Amino acid sequence: MLYQIIIVCGLIIFSINLLLNIYFMRKLSKKVKVTDPCPLVSVLIPARNEESNIEACLASLVRQDYPNFEIVVLDDNSTDDTSGIVKKMALDHSRIQLLSGEPLAEGWAGKPFACQQLAQKARGDWLLFVDADTTHAPQMLRSVMSLCLEMKPALLSGFPRQTSNGLPQKIAIPVLYFIILSWLPLWFIQRCKRPLPSLAIGQFLLFHREDYWRMGGHEAVKGRILEDVWLGIEITRRGGRHLIADISEMVSCDMYQSVKQMREGFIRWIYSVATFSMIATIVLLLAACLFYLVPFFWLWRGLTGPTASTLWLFTVILQVVLIFGMRWILDRQLRSPIVASIGHPLGFVFLCICACQAMFRTVFRGGVSWKERTYDRTSAVQ
Repeated sequence: MLYQIIIVCGLIIFSINLLLNIYFMRKLSKKVKVTDPCPLVSVLIPARNEESNIEACLASLVRQDYPNFEIVVLDDNSTDDTSGIVKKMALDHSRIQLLSGEPLAEGWAGKPFACQQLAQKARGDWLLFVDADTTHAPQMLRSVMSLCLEMKPALLSGFPRQTSNGLPQKIAIPVLYFIILSWLPLWFIQRCKRPLPSLAIGQFLLFHREDYWRMGGHEAVKGRILEDVWLGIEITRRGGRHLIADISEMVSCDMYQSVKQMREGFIRWIYSVATFSMIATIVLLLAACLFYLVPFFWLWRGLTGPTASTLWLFTVILQVVLIFGMRWILDRQLRSPIVASIGHPLGFVFLCICACQAMFRTVFRGGVSWKERTYDRTSAVQ
């Protein structure tokens, strides 16, 4: 019984943290205005084999109602028709520029190397890195620049809306946001007078140009697979403030088109943590299971097994109610489908399977593959 009470107390603490994160997180508004002169924004898109996504991304960006921006796409040695699609769209839209990426340099992960090349060509006062699988509301640039000019962060990132046509993706992907926002005290980090390391979301990263180059650009994280997380750390190490916003109303991302892609994406994410600290990975995985998955097992045992005491069963039911309550609140806030909340146990099982595979690859040096590139310890990429 003491164990069950400890789990309830933990879930209550996590619930409070989640509510504080949601309450204090800044949200983009469609109604704001940006006074003249509007800073030039360079929208920078690294694209490798993105023929299924790049047209929708660019179509949403050229419709921005912000008056002063450029769009630069780097074709990162794609083997599909990514560059052909961009070239065709550039003929109709003068804001779009296409760059051809250099061969991947030794010691670099693919995305940081592509982003570094983009930044070197950008002319903007602000550098906005977005993934090719994102789409944007017409008010996105205006709203995000209004917030940046008000708050003056060195880096702004945020939580976009995760969209997918596949049921497994709808269930599993929101689990990552749930863990982050229930465990990480972003509300405290954002309000602290001294800049503290925070979590950056790589699908949307907006840097002030001077702060970006003071950090050293993406070269500061050139060997990191999870370059976005480390960018958030590096920017604060140099005294810059990192602001995280709810951008779900302005930015959508269709991150994985198949279960295989999603599995490799989850493994890549957890592999990066495991190569940094296997012990921390195991502890975090066990804690996630104890608080967010095991209560469903106990509820099933309590309802189908030997008769349990009323107090014990009430405690277990309270755990499940707290979990579903947190999921419903967060999924509603970030506009995730209701099936994400309902399928919470299945999403967590999938995450645990991916975690075990990631740790296996870490121990046996199997490495991870992403965008037809393989990274392991011998490549100096983590």
